[in-house]
Amino acid sequence: MKNLEKIKLSPKSTIKEALQIIDSGAIKIALVVDKNNVLLGTITDGDIRRAILNGKSLDDNIEDVYFKNPITVSIDENRENIINLCASKKIYQVPVVDKEGKVIKIALLDELLKPKEYPNRVILMVGGLGTRLRPLTENTPKPMLHVGGKPILQTIVEKFASYGFINIIMCVNYKSNIIQDYFGDGSKFGVNIEYVLESKRMGTAGALSLLNEKPKEPFFVMNGDLLTNINFEHLLEYHLQNDAIATMCVREYEYQVPFGVVNLDGNKIISIEEKPKYNFFVSAGIYMLNPETIELIPKNEYFDMPNLFERLIAQKQKTISFPIREYWLDIGRIEEYERANEEYKRIF
Repeated sequence: MKNLEKIKLSPKSTIKEALQIIDSGAIKIALVVDKNNVLLGTITDGDIRRAILNGKSLDDNIEDVYFKNPITVSIDENRENIINLCASKKIYQVPVVDKEGKVIKIALLDELLKPKEYPNRVILMVGGLGTRLRPLTENTPKPMLHVGGKPILQTIVEKFASYGFINIIMCVNYKSNIIQDYFGDGSKFGVNIEYVLESKRMGTAGALSLLNEKPKEPFFVMNGDLLTNINFEHLLEYHLQNDAIATMCVREYEYQVPFGVVNLDGNKIISIEEKPKYNFFVSAGIYMLNPETIELIPKNEYFDMPNLFERLIAQKQKTISFPIREYWLDIGRIEEYERANEEYKRIF
């Protein structure tokens, strides 16, 4: 929803102001937020009618009128879950909030059910050798390994298509013919697919310098060995709303030291921690970039995505992170491949 600001109220707003918003908008609801844009509640025509029946006047404020426990969804909730929630609760709109409770948008059931097509391109990096998955990748490129009865790459393509992102570029190298023969122009999968052929190893970003035509809109970049339930629409909206030049999806990673850690002050032992755990955010291999970032990538050279972010940071450009809380698995080793096959039917 483009005019979210127009349906926001404070608790001190009057019932008359709430009615003006509700009567003027198609979604028939207003949001009550605090000064930091944190959602406090919602107010509808029904709430107001009940208040009037209880003696409230149009000039009273909405403090005691609005509904203070609305159903919300997080920004990383996927489309299918939102639709199911709306159906089960018999609601037609639900506020989408970030981890701080700030309103990002309103998800409308009607819009969720409509097929969409976005102009934003999806660039999939699928040229890797898959060395750590040998012998499985001796004759098959890693993205074409079957998980859940079909190639990993097909699941990725179908997931993007389900959100309306149908213009896909695959950057191929190792055994590229297998990928091209399987997907063709993408029409069998309801998408449009072009290919960029890497003649040598290009890293996770170098192939972007080989695009025949620079994207006109912010575009996705994703490694072709990932399984995830990320909501790609929310990633795009998050990127745009934060006015970032580059957004990196990040995943929390926990590392446990396998020994007791001795903390020292000089040679004096201060304390001993037995196998402490530390949490970090790591790159999840999914990015949203503005077209101008391509200018920073050297032509036809090996270049990784962290190198691009380092250059953007050095230029003081706005780079942000998008934490992933939904399912995500990097299939880089045999044990992860086996885990993906075990979990696929339950997750997808």
